[in-house]
Amino acid sequence: MNPIEISVARTVDDEVVAAVESLVPQLSSSSAIPQAAELREIVESPCTTLLLARDRGAGGRIIGMLTLAVFRIPTGIRAWIEDVSVDASARGRGVGEMLTRAAIRLAAERGSRTVELSSRPSREAANRLYQRVGFVRRDTNVYRFNVAN
Repeated sequence: MNPIEISVARTVDDEVVAAVESLVPQLSSSSAIPQAAELREIVESPCTTLLLARDRGAGGRIIGMLTLAVFRIPTGIRAWIEDVSVDASARGRGVGEMLTRAAIRLAAERGSRTVELSSRPSREAANRLYQRVGFVRRDTNVYRFNVAN
């Protein structure tokens, strides 16, 4: 039996808050850490799912997370993976792949024919993972507009 368990976060408690507080800085040094109310917004939204990876061999400690957004637009149902983060102590154990495959299954169950994601080129291990799972780099431009300015 695999000691890693992937589950959907149904509630936000101190354990989930603490795990996210630990995982977000490992993903991005510039992002603000969401508070409990913001995490509840994610968990309670019909468009977002917070997946958690737990290590049963370590008492069920949360060692990874992924957010899946599934939404309808005029051309169909779309799915997008964001904020995949695996604790440094658990990397190399297939946690990111398990989270990603679980997100793909959920997206398909919800009617999406495709799943999109983006990953910085510097995240070499993550990029290899996504290609191994079957993601294909698209010939597209990704733009960002900073509304805070």
